[in-house]
Amino acid sequence: MEDKTKPDHLEIFTDNALMLKVKAGDLDKLGLLFQRYGKSLYGFYFRMTRNAELSEDLVQDVFERVLKYRHTFRGDGKFTTWLYHLARNVLADHLKKTKRAGISTDIDQKQDKLPDLSVPEEARQKEEHLQLMERALDQLSEEKRELLLLTKLQGLKYKDIATLHNCTETYVKVKVFRAVNDLREVFMKLQAKGINI
Repeated sequence: MEDKTKPDHLEIFTDNALMLKVKAGDLDKLGLLFQRYGKSLYGFYFRMTRNAELSEDLVQDVFERVLKYRHTFRGDGKFTTWLYHLARNVLADHLKKTKRAGISTDIDQKQDKLPDLSVPEEARQKEEHLQLMERALDQLSEEKRELLLLTKLQGLKYKDIATLHNCTETYVKVKVFRAVNDLREVFMKLQAKGINI
């Protein structure tokens, strides 16, 4: 017969349970939430800004806000919805601040990319396809880019995004559908032009 009394450090907590512990003052649990969501938040920010250092800073800002606003987490909704609400606010605040300061937020800052001649042709074509898709994504409005990143890459459900945007799930579906169509259209135009990456 199994011993059901596991030590606390071996228990697996849900996101909500961890956040409720953080809210109650067990701040060590914030590290577990960072482990679970730090990388996906970084991916979200990097795809929005194309700036690695800035993305790391924004992730740190989100977790500072998680700590600062922990008292607002009720636990009746999904933790990820609450987290991405904070993440969107952090990005919006950053954009406002840089705009006020007159700092360029040109997201076309690309890393130096040299073609890897050792990569087989098929892998090279896939890489070019992905880079072209990233360029197409960059040309969409911030709203459309965010919707696609949240649904397709971060895996948020339509109902969670509806909660984030304070709108209906149907409205989100329509907006995502339009964003996907716009992305496809921009991608096809770039492909037809034979844009060099």
